[in-house]
Amino acid sequence: MGTVTAPAPWKQLLLTALESNAHLRHSSYFQLATIGSNGRPSNRTVVFRGFQEDSDKIQINTDCRTRKIEELKHCPFAEICWYFTDSWEQFRINGTVDIIDGSNSDPIKLQQREKSWFSGSLRSRLQYLGPSPGLPNLSEQPSNEVSLDPSTGPVGAFCLLVLDPHQVDYLNLKSNQRLSFTSTSSPNGEKSWTSERVNP
Repeated sequence: MGTVTAPAPWKQLLLTALESNAHLRHSSYFQLATIGSNGRPSNRTVVFRGFQEDSDKIQINTDCRTRKIEELKHCPFAEICWYFTDSWEQFRINGTVDIIDGSNSDPIKLQQREKSWFSGSLRSRLQYLGPSPGLPNLSEQPSNEVSLDPSTGPVGAFCLLVLDPHQVDYLNLKSNQRLSFTSTSSPNGEKSWTSERVNP
C-alpha cells in the first residue's frame, strides 16, 4: 500500500476508460445511488458533466425538484457505479455530494453552476422549464413547447451536484485486476490517496 498525492491515481484510469469507450454514447452515463429518507437505497442513471477544474470532484447536472435532492439533503453520501462495456472496466466511487442551487451564497460555486449550465445543450437546458419530475401527469395533452433564450443564465430548477470522492473501487474484468483507492485528508485539508491491490 503506497500513498499518492494529487492527482488522484484512479482519475487517470477513469480518463483512459472514457477515452477508449468514447465511441459509445452511453459511456458518459453512470448510476448514482443515494439513501432515501426511509433508509432504503435509491438509484438512477445520470450524465457525467466532467471533473471540477483541477480536482477529482465529479459534476452532475440535475433538476432541484427531483427526489435525489431531498435524499442528499437528508444524507449527503452517495455512490457512483460506472461500467464501460467495451473495456470491461467498472468504477465504484463513493463520497459526499455538494448541492449547488441558485440559493447558494458562495459566489465561486454559483460561477461553477453557471458554467455547467452553459456547457449543456439548449435541448438539455429546456428540460428544467418543464413540469416537476416525478409528479403525476394530469394532462392528456402533450406539454406546450417552451422556449429559452440561449444567453439566459441558469433557471431556478437547475442544480449542480459535485461528488467529492472518498473511496474508489476499480475492477478490470479483462485483466482480472481490482484496485481499492482510499483518500485521507491532512489537517490543512490536502487530500492524499492510498491504493491497494485486492482480490477481484
